Amino acid sequence: MEMRMIKTFQTIVKLGSFQQAAEALQYSQPAITQHIQKLEGDLGVKLIDRGKKIKLTEAGKIFYARADQLLKEYEYLTNTISDIQQGQAGYVRIGVSEPTASHRLPAILSSFVEKNPKIRLSIRIGDSKLLNELVVDEQLDFAVCPSPETSLDTEFHPLLFEPMALLLYNTHPFAQATEIHLQDLKGQSFLFTPPNCPIRIRIEQLLAEKIDSDYQGIEISNIRSHKYYVQAKLGITIAPIATISPAIPGTVIQAIADLKVGPIVGVLRKRNTPLGTASEKLMLDIRTALLQSNLYVPEFELPSKLALP
Repeated sequence: MEMRMIKTFQTIVKLGSFQQAAEALQYSQPAITQHIQKLEGDLGVKLIDRGKKIKLTEAGKIFYARADQLLKEYEYLTNTISDIQQGQAGYVRIGVSEPTASHRLPAILSSFVEKNPKIRLSIRIGDSKLLNELVVDEQLDFAVCPSPETSLDTEFHPLLFEPMALLLYNTHPFAQATEIHLQDLKGQSFLFTPPNCPIRIRIEQLLAEKIDSDYQGIEISNIRSHKYYVQAKLGITIAPIATISPAIPGTVIQAIADLKVGPIVGVLRKRNTPLGTASEKLMLDIRTALLQSNLYVPEFELPSKLALP
């Protein structure tokens, strides 16, 4: 059943004759007759009784009552498919880790949604390990996170260096120090993220190099909540500056002179798997925004690989 046949039927009923419908639709009268015959054949019922004056059958009356809705639904479907093909509509599922999830992504998405109101978004927040699994399982189109462990199923494109610093409570002995080194942190009580977190793994590697295992630790899964535990004097934390800044009352952010590392944030996607147009469009917006925010911080050395185009 073709939509043009429904339009022909609707026009005949509205104008009251095959001839007037032919003129209005710019078809020949035989073509109009063929449309109705084909429509009745497809439906298996007679819709119009022909005579000096056309008359709808009972089936014709029911079909005419639904014709407007059928045409509107078809027009909506056609427009939606066209929007999806052009990237103006669709459903995008992305994953993101902290601090990007709270610190940078909301502004990027706000601009994106304003420009693309027909695109629906689903956002999953988690660590790199979880997001990598979801990308591999195709539960996410792509993710924005630090590089996970090497995988044959995914590819990672670095975009942003996240410098780290030390967050202390304001009565801590180092709160007013002019310079702090990793070896100064012997015997301290640290707040850590879970063992599989790339940030924790790197921090503990550095601490092991400088002070062996001469420190204590409390595990707190959400890195953005660390500042409140520091405020309560439960420990100190080494975390991305974006996560702990601005310092809340009762806390102080201090640079660590010999801490020149930090997580590399980028786009994670499934290898050899094309994305929809809407997903590609959002990924490009995120990539552009993160590259623009990747400002040089004098105390830190930016890895040269971030200069990729």
